[in-house]
Amino acid sequence: MPAPKPEASAAPPTRTDDRSARPSAGPRIVVMLHRWVHSLSARLWITSVVALAVCLSLLAALVLYAVNNFPQQVIGQHGQLEAVRHLADGLVFDAAGRPVSVQLTDPPAWMFESLPTEVKYRVTDTHGTVLLASPDAGGPPWLNVPRSGHPPTVDEATIDGRPFYVATLQIVHAGTVFRVQTAMSTRLNAISVQVKIKPFPRIVNVTFLAATIIFGLSLTITLRRILRPLRNVSDAAALITPRNLTTRLSTRDIPHEIRPLIDAFNAALDRLENGFTVQQQFLASAAHELQTPLTLIRGQIELQSDIQGKEPLLQEVDLMARQVRQLLHLAEVSEAQNFSFGAIDPAEVAQDVLTYLSRKAEALHVGLQLEGAAATLSIWADRSALFILLKNVVENAINVSPAGSTVRMIIDGRSIQIRDEGPGIDDAHLPFLFKRFWRAPGARHDGAGLGLAICREIAIAHGWRIAVNRLGTGTGIVVKFSDDV
Repeated sequence: MPAPKPEASAAPPTRTDDRSARPSAGPRIVVMLHRWVHSLSARLWITSVVALAVCLSLLAALVLYAVNNFPQQVIGQHGQLEAVRHLADGLVFDAAGRPVSVQLTDPPAWMFESLPTEVKYRVTDTHGTVLLASPDAGGPPWLNVPRSGHPPTVDEATIDGRPFYVATLQIVHAGTVFRVQTAMSTRLNAISVQVKIKPFPRIVNVTFLAATIIFGLSLTITLRRILRPLRNVSDAAALITPRNLTTRLSTRDIPHEIRPLIDAFNAALDRLENGFTVQQQFLASAAHELQTPLTLIRGQIELQSDIQGKEPLLQEVDLMARQVRQLLHLAEVSEAQNFSFGAIDPAEVAQDVLTYLSRKAEALHVGLQLEGAAATLSIWADRSALFILLKNVVENAINVSPAGSTVRMIIDGRSIQIRDEGPGIDDAHLPFLFKRFWRAPGARHDGAGLGLAICREIAIAHGWRIAVNRLGTGTGIVVKFSDDV
């Protein structure tokens, strides 16, 4: 039974600071804004806020239309109905169950006392007999046939030759039915309505703005919380590389609508892992199988005295053998389990590389120079892998250097830099330097285009950064260590 696949964590990938490659603040802001506008959270946020704004606008328009076109029904009558209910609640009855007084609080009490000609109240029995009234509220019935029942009603009436609105509420106390009425002149009612209507547009606008801001902020927090599992999955997917194809995305806390997509992605990773494994196995097997026949072919050529032009044949065999070794190195460095890490001195490895390549450099009349070896610190790395990395870079530098020039290795506590004095690298070729099997057009030396690809694999496995710098004369390749012991 196969072991379960580890789930990818959501930790963000480590990025190396490269100030020279950083875009300016302006383009970064534009890129971030572009990404935000095209994100799912932004679309949900914009759609929800726009929907809220439309709904609030329609509601505000409806309220303002009702207030402006039907002020009496919306505000005036409502105020009178509240006043008659307040009056009924304040009635005081005697032992016989008849109303004897009314207890009111401001502002109704103040209005009845200060504006007796504009605001009145009275309490009558079912026959219209006045039992209790405010000043100047006596006289004949205000309404010829007052409507009875519950809830209260508002009717137009003429009192002392002036138009009034009369609110009537029927109550029952100790088995006796009473009618409570309040009257307000149409003139005072109109003034009151206008005073209440005046701040309405401002209130509506402030409410609209406050509701939109509060909703937008709360929606931002809600969306961040809801979409957090998707961001975690996205971050985890960004960490998956050919080196950790065994990792799978977790479906924990993922909405069920998104789970089929995650499952399909994990299934694609299964197929990709299987294909990558088969490719690596084939690469390693082919390299191993080709080594022995090439050795035998070289031996046969050397032993056959009657073969004409041995040197070109031997050179071709040596080139094939070198390419096979590079393929084997590429297969080995692409698997993390092939590395054996420990504390090493990079200066010692660099010196071994220069010693190993000294004969080739002498043959091409190129000098080798090591600088800063005394100032280095130990690093945590695979010694053989670092040797292969430095050997490939220095060997390329020797190949492109003219006779009489010098290849320099500069070491400090954080990096190793290899500088040559060759013709340099075309800007158009920089993106392809570390790709497998790529060789610069017109390259003078033989090779399969795997040397720098192997260096890149080794750097990735160690968490280092390898970069190319164009110099005034020649090229510099720097390896920056990210983990110091």
